Amino acid sequence: MTGAEITGAFTLTDHEGRQRQLEDFKGKVVAVFFGYTRCPDVCPTTMLSMANAMVLMGDKAQDVQVLFITVDPERDTQDILAQYVPSFYPGFIGLYGAAEQLKQAARNYKVVYAKQQTQDGSSYTVDHSAGVYVFDREGKIRAYLRHDETPEQLAHDITQFF
Repeated sequence: MTGAEITGAFTLTDHEGRQRQLEDFKGKVVAVFFGYTRCPDVCPTTMLSMANAMVLMGDKAQDVQVLFITVDPERDTQDILAQYVPSFYPGFIGLYGAAEQLKQAARNYKVVYAKQQTQDGSSYTVDHSAGVYVFDREGKIRAYLRHDETPEQLAHDITQFF
């Protein structure tokens, strides 16, 4: 991914109500995952794998920031994200924003997402790109990790950018 045309730029609000940008995390390796809290499979599995990777990293984990950007801003409110995201690992940060802010962030990451109505029409799911973007300490994109990597693989891959 080094040299890819992915800026990593976003202006979103974190689950504590602070406006955030990728630049806020310079000096840390940053892992960014787009998902949503009502995801039935990929999102919780990836977040759990990331949490287990943090444990495997030991003291090095303090130099990593995991960011979860919701693709479901209608339902993933600040309160929902504040409950969901840190439940996987205390230092994880959930980010949300208005629909247009999310669209811009997704464009910057080349992420696609779309609502899909359930068969009975009573709700929806969100189809979305699934993978973890890794930025080095200077904020440069370095890797795109598959959502199905093991915690051991994630920990190994992320620590390559310290």
